[in-house]
Amino acid sequence: MAPKAPRVSRNPDLIRGVGKYSRSKMYHKRGLWAIKAKNGGALPRHDAKPQAEAPAVKPPKFYPADDVKKPLVNKRKARLTKLRASITPGTVLIILAGRFKGKRVVFLKQLPSGLLLVTGPFKINGVPLRRVNQSYVIATSTKVDVSGVNADKFDDKYFSKEVQKKKKKGEGEFFEAEKEEKSVLPAEKKDDQKAVDTPLLKSIEGVPELKAYLAARFSLKAGMKPHELVF
Repeated sequence: MAPKAPRVSRNPDLIRGVGKYSRSKMYHKRGLWAIKAKNGGALPRHDAKPQAEAPAVKPPKFYPADDVKKPLVNKRKARLTKLRASITPGTVLIILAGRFKGKRVVFLKQLPSGLLLVTGPFKINGVPLRRVNQSYVIATSTKVDVSGVNADKFDDKYFSKEVQKKKKKGEGEFFEAEKEEKSVLPAEKKDDQKAVDTPLLKSIEGVPELKAYLAARFSLKAGMKPHELVF
């Protein structure tokens, strides 16, 4: 393919910015007078082409150096955790981990999160209404009548804790140790504990030695084989 010939100007520069021909000379040289004569003494004007609609959102010229993490959409449908067949309302469970490890509690119902709602009762072994994962309990063959207990109001929101905002320390308080305020249990929760334990205690007292069984802490002794125990 032959190279393009260099463009030659009709009015070459004598020096930079000064052309060889004047404006009137170029007017006749370009033939603008003839074009005016054809159009009644005025140069023809063409209608401007319609401009394409600008995009609603202009793309950014620069991109962030680090990748911006976008939250993933969870398309999974929440399903209630399958409850073990050995765990039914009123079953006495043994807690295997946590603050009340080794304590025996009474199972009331399963919450929407899959956790188990249990109680000691509190008056017998000091275990209040709380949530427990079924992976950390042993179901026993002992049953307690819980037909008189109403646990409809208890759900996962009932056990949620309020987030407290941390106050900024001043210069004077920086070197002083903060006194931690002990959290006081609301009176409403105390009443809820009594409302659950009252009918439960009546059922427990009707069975001989059941109260002592719930009060005793479970532990393994020397020579005991857990896989051979029958609960």
